[in-house]
Amino acid sequence: MARKDTINALVRRGIEEKTAETLTDTYNTLKDIGNAGVQDITALGISEEDAKMVLDSIGKRPSRSSAPAKAKKEEEAKPREPMEIQRNTHIYSAEEERLLAVCGRIGAELPLKTIIEIAGRIEDANLDDETVERIMAAADRMYKERRMDPNESVGMMAAHSIGEPGTQMNMRTFHHAGVANINVTLGLPRLIEIVDARRIPSTPSMNIPLVGEAAEDEGIARRIAFEIETTVLENVATLNADSTNMEINVELNNNALSARGLTKEEIADKLNKVRTLRGLVEIRDFDLLIRCDVPSFKRLQTIYEAAKAAKIKGIDGISRAVLARDEKTGKWYIVTEGSNLKEVLKVPGVYAEKTMTNSILEIGEVLGIEAARNSIMQEAKGTLGEAGLNVDVRHIMLVSDLMTNDGSVKAIGRHGISGRKSSVLARAAFEITAPHLLRAAMNGEVDSLEGVAENIIVGQPVTLGTGAVNLVYSPKKKKGDKK
Repeated sequence: MARKDTINALVRRGIEEKTAETLTDTYNTLKDIGNAGVQDITALGISEEDAKMVLDSIGKRPSRSSAPAKAKKEEEAKPREPMEIQRNTHIYSAEEERLLAVCGRIGAELPLKTIIEIAGRIEDANLDDETVERIMAAADRMYKERRMDPNESVGMMAAHSIGEPGTQMNMRTFHHAGVANINVTLGLPRLIEIVDARRIPSTPSMNIPLVGEAAEDEGIARRIAFEIETTVLENVATLNADSTNMEINVELNNNALSARGLTKEEIADKLNKVRTLRGLVEIRDFDLLIRCDVPSFKRLQTIYEAAKAAKIKGIDGISRAVLARDEKTGKWYIVTEGSNLKEVLKVPGVYAEKTMTNSILEIGEVLGIEAARNSIMQEAKGTLGEAGLNVDVRHIMLVSDLMTNDGSVKAIGRHGISGRKSSVLARAAFEITAPHLLRAAMNGEVDSLEGVAENIIVGQPVTLGTGAVNLVYSPKKKKGDKK
């Protein structure tokens, strides 16, 4: 890493530029700085407090030469109870603390999420301790009854539970509920998109709730919609090409300009930034004039097409933004054609925590893999629900976990999970049988026959469920039999 890059990396971590320059005079990389101790850094003329802050900011603790740091490191190395780790990530309410104490008293082994959900439901009920204990005991019993048995074929059950209803789904595309002329793909095509982890959905769309005054005032909400929707020159003006004078007259629509909060000066400035139009745009009274710099009909056509499609305002990737009103709450929200989650989250007035896109990979890139996992669950369950199919969420959770367990979103296909199976026969049974077998033979692969598909192919019991247990019968000895 060059010295300039190291300085920039330190500055981004909150270190003063002067301190960063002092450090890089002696150390070349962040790793070198991290390996140094507090005393080494203070020897450069940096205060001890700043030295500790530097080490903390690059993910390193102060060196062993510092006694307090050593004690802190020993404290952190001590094993902790699992509940203590969880308590660091959640601030407990009084009711949640009460339920945790009850679970400890009766020996219930409920997940933390379940405890928090129960606490939210009974918070205002003013239940006595005996009733709470009965509730938690019943919840613990129901939780244990719904756990899978050892060696259960959960993958096969999930595949059957999602695949069989999937054959009953329709192939149509529906209008988005409550919004005219915004189409979203539903039914079987959408379910295939989800499990194939398509980078760009066939109909990318966003649902953008608004917050504050924007959610209540239609005028403010419409202005935000125009901030999000991509506006090209064709949306706010009429273009007329004059082949005699080799110029293009741009007649601006004042109503459209007013609605979108634009002026002719702003439009002229935007057009002059387009490479093809640079230096050719002039303001004439109430309209604009674009001159052709070369007396060529082909050049005039090129300038005409570039001007017509020139972006004036909005976010890339979003072709339309339609305003709609929630029938239950009466609040305004925006539905879009196209998706650009990263940029939409920056728009003032947008309720960022509730903004959704149907592009799963985009969610993974912007918000992380856990958000992508939740998105797969929500999209798959919503798609099945739209068709009137009720599939247990645990099957969908298993699929979403499988698609995201290594930190990236993978497809359930030969280019993803099925194509990466260790079993040769399982890969061959899915698709492109001959190439899989040929490649395995050339590489000398060995199939240990541990899964379902490969055991069925060779005609032997599957090593799951009852097939995972060997039963041995030892008859009683009769009198007179030899031992």
